[in-house]
Amino acid sequence: MTEQLTVSQGTSMRAPKNKLATPLLYLSSAEAGWEGLVAQAFHEPGELEGWIATAMPDISLILFTGGAMRMERRYANGPWKAQDLRQGDLILRPGGGMPYELRWKGLSCEPTQTLHLHLSKDLVSRTAEEVAGYDSTRLSLIAHSGFQDPLLTQIGIALWRELEQSSPAGKLYAQTAAQMLAIHLLRHYTSVGGAIKEPPQGLKGLTQQQMRRLTDFIQVHLSQDLSLEVLAQQTGFSSYHFARLFRQTTGESPHHFVLRQRIERAQRLLKETDVPLAHIAVESGFANQSHLTRVFKQQRGFTPRAYRQER
Repeated sequence: MTEQLTVSQGTSMRAPKNKLATPLLYLSSAEAGWEGLVAQAFHEPGELEGWIATAMPDISLILFTGGAMRMERRYANGPWKAQDLRQGDLILRPGGGMPYELRWKGLSCEPTQTLHLHLSKDLVSRTAEEVAGYDSTRLSLIAHSGFQDPLLTQIGIALWRELEQSSPAGKLYAQTAAQMLAIHLLRHYTSVGGAIKEPPQGLKGLTQQQMRRLTDFIQVHLSQDLSLEVLAQQTGFSSYHFARLFRQTTGESPHHFVLRQRIERAQRLLKETDVPLAHIAVESGFANQSHLTRVFKQQRGFTPRAYRQER
């Protein structure tokens, strides 16, 4: 768990020098065009009084890193309930409900950061129906506080690291993460719990014809911010079943497959043309030149400029 939370050592996550009076938002997915999922990272004050947490329509998952804190909350002037929260602890809120008052105090000199994930209830409902044919009106998430879950933490940290990039990945990345979150929450944190199981593996994945149609579509639209729904439509499956069958067929997620296609196109353009890197980035489906450079170096071990010089 400690290794998974090393993101808290990043420069962008260092607490401001001045003492905070309220939580400070410093990273957000608002500009990334993500669908079904909103991610926000906060620096938390060492001490806070009288903070009103309003009711949120969507499902909220909060991940704590850094210093421990003692948090207390109460509803409408009721009694305070206290809880200590430490590195890696999570809070799950199903959405809706009544507003409540919060106060907290740090238990160490180390600053606290939090990642807030807001997951669309519509996405969770659709996933429940696609995975197990459950009527979403019969399902209810159960609130949890101060618990740890390695998979939820792993997904949260991956999203957190992505937010730290100047150009976060687009819709396909976020939708894949949102789907993983939805499935895990449905299986482990609902009123029916273990009743929602993975459908048995079919004998076949996507057909060769479906893969050809899908690959051709991706190549034609590679410069666009592709979504999971749009790709699924090319095969006639729902988003969940498409992603599952795609991995069964190729051994990788749709996001990684599309990313590989983008890298290969950028590599080809770098080798065969002299067009500017900014143009290659757009033609290959990257947000900008810095996005292309970051991903290309991660995947190939050197920058696009270095690859072009050595072509």
